[in-house]
Amino acid sequence: MINWIGFRTLVLREVTRFFSVYRQTVIPGLISSGLYIIIFGLTLQRRITAIDGVPYTVYILPGLIMMNVITNAYNNTASSMLQMKLLQQIQDMLITPLSNVELALAFIIGGAVRGFVNGILVLFLGIFLVGMPVENPFSAIFIIFMVSWAFSSIGLVIGIMAETWDNIATMVNFFITPLIFLGGVFYSIDMLPGFWRTISLANPIYYLINGLRQSVLGVGDTPFSTSLIASVFMTLLFSSIGIFLFHRGYRIKS
Repeated sequence: MINWIGFRTLVLREVTRFFSVYRQTVIPGLISSGLYIIIFGLTLQRRITAIDGVPYTVYILPGLIMMNVITNAYNNTASSMLQMKLLQQIQDMLITPLSNVELALAFIIGGAVRGFVNGILVLFLGIFLVGMPVENPFSAIFIIFMVSWAFSSIGLVIGIMAETWDNIATMVNFFITPLIFLGGVFYSIDMLPGFWRTISLANPIYYLINGLRQSVLGVGDTPFSTSLIASVFMTLLFSSIGIFLFHRGYRIKS
């Protein structure tokens, strides 16, 4: 039986945790996205008028949305998990009448909500600033939710394995951020030479950006079904890994 009261309480704790400091968790993403639109979009559009018939400023917006979704979902869960470990609060959590699966899912949901909220807000920002169309809102919302969940799960995995804050930052600086920028945020991979296009197709984050771009703008470099499969696969894979590590008590139970 699921302990709905305890589960709901922990989920609300994780959600309230980032909403209470929205100046650090929500506002910066909107500001940085606005700056990207002004600096990269409006400036480079003088040289790159359009890609696939879409104005350049509008074309880069799905990538900016995905960048906010990924970083916020990951950071929320990873930081929450590591903080509880360093403060030795996780042991108190483990003796509550909640199963390990319930505890893991509560952490994942908290990060997924933060990523989803930031993604939707940047989506509205794009509509407001440059009149970005949304061709298929249901697909866009679904992709944003799935990616939020997937990277919140990755945050749980890294938070469990991490021993210092440097471990969390290393994942962002050397893996997540480079893969985001190499995933076609500011360009179409069809603009790349053959070899580098092939390399880009090995980047899982590319498919997430491409899926959202197709949902929002109706254009993309690969089939939407491929992006959908990639997002669902990543969500199931990393959710399973995170729940498994939490259930085994890896670097949690002393």
